[in-house]
Amino acid sequence: MAAHKITAVTLGEEPITIEQFVAVARHGARVEFDATYADRVCKSRALVERFLAENRLVYGVTTGFGDNVTEVIDPADAEQLQRNIVRSHAVSVGEPLPIEIVRAIGLMELVGLGEGYSGIRLETLELIRRMLNARVTPHVPGEGSVGYLAPEAHMALVLLGEGRAWYGDELLTGAEALARIGEEPTRLGCKEGLSLTNGTHSVTAIAVLATYDADVAAATADIAASLSVQALKGTVRAYDARLQERKRHPEQAAVAERLRRLTESSAISAEFIDHRLQDGYCLRGIPQIHGGAQRALAQAREVIDEELHSLGDNPVIHPEGEDGVALMGANFDSTYVGIQTDSMVNAMTVLAKASERRTDRMVNSNFSELPAFLAPQPGLNSGYMIVQYTAAALTMELRNMAVPASADTVPTSANQEDPVSNAYLAALKAYRAANKFGYVIAIELMCAVQALDLLAPRTPSPAAEALRARIRETVPTIEEDRVFHADMEHITELVRSGEALRVVEDVVGPLGR
Repeated sequence: MAAHKITAVTLGEEPITIEQFVAVARHGARVEFDATYADRVCKSRALVERFLAENRLVYGVTTGFGDNVTEVIDPADAEQLQRNIVRSHAVSVGEPLPIEIVRAIGLMELVGLGEGYSGIRLETLELIRRMLNARVTPHVPGEGSVGYLAPEAHMALVLLGEGRAWYGDELLTGAEALARIGEEPTRLGCKEGLSLTNGTHSVTAIAVLATYDADVAAATADIAASLSVQALKGTVRAYDARLQERKRHPEQAAVAERLRRLTESSAISAEFIDHRLQDGYCLRGIPQIHGGAQRALAQAREVIDEELHSLGDNPVIHPEGEDGVALMGANFDSTYVGIQTDSMVNAMTVLAKASERRTDRMVNSNFSELPAFLAPQPGLNSGYMIVQYTAAALTMELRNMAVPASADTVPTSANQEDPVSNAYLAALKAYRAANKFGYVIAIELMCAVQALDLLAPRTPSPAAEALRARIRETVPTIEEDRVFHADMEHITELVRSGEALRVVEDVVGPLGR
């Protein structure tokens, strides 16, 4: 089910899907816990309290953090230790994270810590759940994390009645925001501060949003390309199944099959099938280019989905008979997600560079065989001349972002954490790249529908016509120059929301992705 149609998500027996995750973070779907969820959380909490009562040597429970692991903490100071980690670690800086990202991180805490291997109290998770449902969102500075800790600490402050949080349009103190929804600050028990700041919560949460947006935009890129092929009088012979099957890449064959369906019954394609012996690379190479990028995005989604259902905490509280055992390791590391989100940026950049080239061909009369810059009266009107500049600039920005973050490192915590994943930066880049990529695809669509208008009375495929009609509800055909900014934003919203995809699939059926 599409994310925007989901109104409630229950955590517990059934694993959460990426679409359900986005429904909560972006669209405000309610979160509930089932009995299975509550039972496993409470059992894990009982083990942590046993460890504390027995004064076992457990990282973050009876020891300090990071290089302070050698410092033994008196059980009487357990609560102060957890308050201290939240306060001392709330050191991220700069502009705040978008609300949907903060909500996503909060949800990821519920998902991961609710697996029953972290020892956190059910009461603490219930407070986070009620905050999500009531739209209380911590104010989280978004810069300065090597993979976790600081942004999560700013979020945990609100649970203590400290820090700041949004309630509606108001930015309040943590205590005031909780009071608005009838809640009181909580006290963090042993290990809870560590669990709330540790792990892969922020990285995975951001990556889930990024992979969802990238998948929608990549699927829409196939649609945009099919409109451009028709607008540029391209030959659909390049998408012949016999040609595609000579490459052993299923994604390439799938893109070609989509292009055939999307251009089916196009009077334009039928008329110009032999207009050129061979088109430019950005047209005839769509199956190969898009297929390669979509394979990378599919692999990224698979890994991110695995991380979504993994435990990123340390230590792991594992049931072992009645006593249980605390397993110290490095499940907090986000290398898996870091590498894949870096790959996502690369894949989106590849798709964007091909899209921008198709846009350039449409506005360039030397290639399009249409009026310059798609203006009915060029010269007096600039038409989409500068719109192509925007696509070019966004593509260059994406190329710059494609430099991998996960390969970089600076040691931290007195060299106790000597390599760091830097996956937080990688995930944020993927999230931001998906936004830029959406604009590039929207610009191609905007130019393509104008080009199709100029080819009238020749008619495009039914799929192209349906999308053109939907775009024309808010973006009129250019007759003379106007401010195009609002047009670009309208079409971009059709891309990001999945509306452009839904309009086309209503005509040709599910495109598969």
